Amino acid sequence: MAPTITCIEDLRRLAQRRVPRMFYDYADSGSWTEETYRANESDFVPIKFRQRVAVNMEQRTLASTMAGEAVSMPVAIAPTGLTGLQRADGEILAARAAGKFGIPFTLSTMSICSIEDVAENVDQPFWFQLYVMRDRDFIAKLLDRAKAAQCPVLVLTLDLQIMGQRHKDIINGLSAPPRVTLANMFNMASKTRWGLGMLGTKRRGFRNVVGHAKGVDGMTSLSEWSASQLDPTLDWDDVKRLRDNWGGKIVLKGIMDPADAEIAAGLGVDGIIVSNHGGRQLDGAPSSIEALKPIVDAVGGRVEVHMDGGIRSGQDVLKAIALGAKGVYIGRPYLYGLGALGEAGVTKCLEIIRKELDVSMALCGKRDIAEVDRSILVPGTF
Repeated sequence: MAPTITCIEDLRRLAQRRVPRMFYDYADSGSWTEETYRANESDFVPIKFRQRVAVNMEQRTLASTMAGEAVSMPVAIAPTGLTGLQRADGEILAARAAGKFGIPFTLSTMSICSIEDVAENVDQPFWFQLYVMRDRDFIAKLLDRAKAAQCPVLVLTLDLQIMGQRHKDIINGLSAPPRVTLANMFNMASKTRWGLGMLGTKRRGFRNVVGHAKGVDGMTSLSEWSASQLDPTLDWDDVKRLRDNWGGKIVLKGIMDPADAEIAAGLGVDGIIVSNHGGRQLDGAPSSIEALKPIVDAVGGRVEVHMDGGIRSGQDVLKAIALGAKGVYIGRPYLYGLGALGEAGVTKCLEIIRKELDVSMALCGKRDIAEVDRSILVPGTF
């Protein structure tokens, strides 16, 4: 009997049962004590809506734009590493679901399926996310590959110059390649549906990197390469050079402070993403929703502001839009859907969020997402 799915939490529980522990925990964890990871979700709760009545609620629309790109609702799929290990060919499946839904899919540098894999298997353009590595020749070629795939937007991640520690990954032996233990082997063997999918695909490694970065021809050499490649010297001058080298639309991800938002606004970028990397980097930092309002107030409309972190429902999306975000990104919710039910699970995730967003907007007395602002929130709760 097929499970009844009513909310994102239903998808999470199903994914937890169907995805090997080390890969599920990779997605569903934060750094150190996980304080910020938990706050990303819990800080939405105190924000309250003003319910309005006797308002014409017909002919509603969620259509909007993000970074100048048309979207059916102000939601994009966030870049997430190892997506193709949540489900075989995961990036392709998620990109297909997003394209059919009319929202952007963002491919991670550290994806399992490569830029070319996704481009060859989907009909709609997708966005590309870049980590800045020490090997700048590799980065230049990576950007050329994204241009060749006609990616319309580059998402440049700024908050991974060094890696935050995630205890679950150490305990589970998640590395490149994963540490083989008896417990891991038994756990993977118990996930029959997942295992059959992985046996049926050739895409199991980091295909954006292996065979493209100098000296990286397999998982062992990848481990050595990746351990030394995150670039702690990344600064705003590098951001300017990357912006100029890309030459297209660019969005900066990882902005958590109004001072950094001010600098970004002065660079003429197409957007910034208020993001603490899903609580996976600096534990003890504010939640994304807490950081959003001061940043929106600081940049004053000079740059488009997006956010990610803690979105688990359409109501969360509506609260973020009300506080000034032009759009939001979902990571874990779509990964839960992917791990639970594949492409159909990603579609189900998007359907849940769209319905919750649409109904909640209507009950706040609004028919157009463009009309949503702080007036739909109870004063003193945000």
